[in-house]
Amino acid sequence: MKQRTQALFPLGVLTLLAALTFWLQHAIQPPEAARDGKNRHDPDFIVKNFTLKRFDQNGKLQHTLTAEKMVHFPDDDSTVVTHPYVIFTGREEPTRVRANQALVSAEGEEVVLVGDVLVTREASAQREEMSLATSVLTVYPDDEISRTTAPVTLRQGKSVVNGVGLEANNITGVASLHSQVRGVIEPKKATQ
Repeated sequence: MKQRTQALFPLGVLTLLAALTFWLQHAIQPPEAARDGKNRHDPDFIVKNFTLKRFDQNGKLQHTLTAEKMVHFPDDDSTVVTHPYVIFTGREEPTRVRANQALVSAEGEEVVLVGDVLVTREASAQREEMSLATSVLTVYPDDEISRTTAPVTLRQGKSVVNGVGLEANNITGVASLHSQVRGVIEPKKATQ
């Protein structure tokens, strides 16, 4: 009996090692991905050459978006807009925004404008036309705040200011450049 137990001991150890190896292999392998297509980043709709208009509660036009193409992705509920052109008409002086592309988050609370971004506010009786040019600009539409860490050029009339990084608040009308600020400010002409 003692010889039989001694002979079975190595067999038991090998069986235990085989079981541990099998368990370890399954424990460290990632779960197999579902093949139902839910994890794919494929569009569920594409719209070409369109115009969207948004109105307030009183029926007054707030803004108009015209673009070459819009692609929506259901996996993360994001939207990519190609060559967006937006006119904000909710204020006295219309503001126009152009870019090569806009990346819109699921709820539309964040819009990242990419490539040749140009924001222009028309002139008013009190001030000359203003513009902002940069390569990327993140806009928070509900708060009317825009931010970038990229180089920026601001123009108003003949005045030009360059800098790196910007935060602009459309409600207060305050824009802050973060660093490397240089510019030429043209003095206002005295009225006679």
